[in-house]
Amino acid sequence: MVGISIACTKEWECVLERFGLSSEDCRQYPFGEYFKKELSGEEVIIYKCGSKKANSSAAAQYMIDHFQLSKIIVAGTCAGIDPDYNTLDIVFPDRLVQYDCNIPGFGKIIKDSLSVYIDTDSHKDLKTGTIGTADKPVVLWSDYNTLKYNGITVADTESAAIAYVCRANGVECVVVKGISDYPEEVIGPEDTDLIMEQYNTFVANIPIIMNDIFDNYLEYALKNRFNWNSHS
Repeated sequence: MVGISIACTKEWECVLERFGLSSEDCRQYPFGEYFKKELSGEEVIIYKCGSKKANSSAAAQYMIDHFQLSKIIVAGTCAGIDPDYNTLDIVFPDRLVQYDCNIPGFGKIIKDSLSVYIDTDSHKDLKTGTIGTADKPVVLWSDYNTLKYNGITVADTESAAIAYVCRANGVECVVVKGISDYPEEVIGPEDTDLIMEQYNTFVANIPIIMNDIFDNYLEYALKNRFNWNSHS
């Protein structure tokens, strides 16, 4: 069985609306809710994993253990970092890193032992890159510049943690993420209006991205093999 992992509540609401479901139609598990479906001839379990690394990685392990998943597709939104990409672009990251595990100012912000790589060499038409995962969203301009300096393409709060769990279990993983927003220049903690403006852009783009993924990219992710790269 294939698992499709959805993190944030508003993304999950879009998925439920797409399938004409409500929370009452879902089954509950310790980290959220889920339902089963057949998509493109594949039996899938679509589940809400919750944002942040602890929730999402624990949910992935639960689903692997209880449903013998052979593959997890992480679908959802992300913040844009690399200016060569555009808002609403769909990215299949081939390098997944956690950037909040080292002490700032003491060496690299990325902990190599927690990084994983997905082989996308045979998937030539996909946009790829590095996704950085941490427990905080990228809002402040200082955070954006740090990630940009360290070669991160997009950022979220769950993908690298889920991929790490999948690799440890020998389960295939593919991440399909749409860029919902970019941080605004010069945003600081005091710039609450600009922070809310970025948040509103994020919310407005969620249904566009989720529908694009399910309409145009999910079948590809289901039908094609994504192997772990030898860098892992």
